Amino acid sequence: MKMTELFAAQLEREAAVSRRVLERVPEGRPEWKPHEKSMPLGYLSTLVATIPSWIAMIILQEALDIDPPGGSAYKPQVHSTASELLRALDDSVHRSLDALRGTTDEHLATPWKLLAQGQTVMQQARHIVIADTFNHQAHHRGQLTVYLRLNGVAVPSIYGPSADDRRFV
Repeated sequence: MKMTELFAAQLEREAAVSRRVLERVPEGRPEWKPHEKSMPLGYLSTLVATIPSWIAMIILQEALDIDPPGGSAYKPQVHSTASELLRALDDSVHRSLDALRGTTDEHLATPWKLLAQGQTVMQQARHIVIADTFNHQAHHRGQLTVYLRLNGVAVPSIYGPSADDRRFV
């Protein structure tokens, strides 16, 4: 199996899991956070919805500068409803699936850079960065389930049953 096929299949599986979580994000609480150092709920849920688009960026761009010199750092649009979050997720997944279908395993072996202020903070083969993106997605999705729990929202099954959802999915 090609890496592109493996990543596309994983992206589709993870999107289904993220969808179950994003469907339950409570509306009207985008600024809520469990601690002063925590991300607001709206920002975190938007992050979970849009992380899949990073795969397209990793494939299509040579690098990303998260704090460009003389520029402003990226500030994502915060989606305020579950339907907006699901549309953002669907768009992110679609763009990344298209990018995966349009690339090769050879391209995924080429280097990609993360920069800050024009300085390289990380450089890895694209396939490694993509694999790490799935881990990053799972991490923030896990954070989001804690936010759901603290807001009295039932936590869906992720990789197996939760205390609220006894399904094996």
